[in-house]
Amino acid sequence: MLAVRSCARRTASRVLVARRNGSTSSHHHDEHHDADQHTYEATFPKGFATPFWRNVVLAGLGVAAFYKWAPAPGEDVYLTRWIAMYTKPEDYWLTINATHTALSQESSDQSLLFRDAKQPAMHRLRYPQRFDQHSPFLAPVGQTVSTRDVEVKREQDV
Repeated sequence: MLAVRSCARRTASRVLVARRNGSTSSHHHDEHHDADQHTYEATFPKGFATPFWRNVVLAGLGVAAFYKWAPAPGEDVYLTRWIAMYTKPEDYWLTINATHTALSQESSDQSLLFRDAKQPAMHRLRYPQRFDQHSPFLAPVGQTVSTRDVEVKREQDV
């Protein structure tokens, strides 16, 4: 195990020593030595044979061709006729919108009806005599509700 570690350290140190940045060179020159050879001059092609001028000429030709073969303002273009062929007439959309508006109005009326509905002020019993039908005797303690204070009213009394 010790031999493997020492071998790994030696190879790691060799790799680190052998590695050199791309910005450094293997030749160490003085800063002033051969200074005129290391100057960089940008050389650009001169004249009208560059890609920029080629693109300008092609763009100009494209604009001229478009202007020459473009349709007149009142003329129907193929794309316009194709779109018009697949669109529905105006009357169709008017009937769809009118139907939708009517259904929306009906739905809102129903929601207002249900939202504004209130519970009745009293609980209506079908047979109010039930209060009098039970026996107050033989009832277990706590299992019955006292109905002594309940007043049964009829619809005429309300």
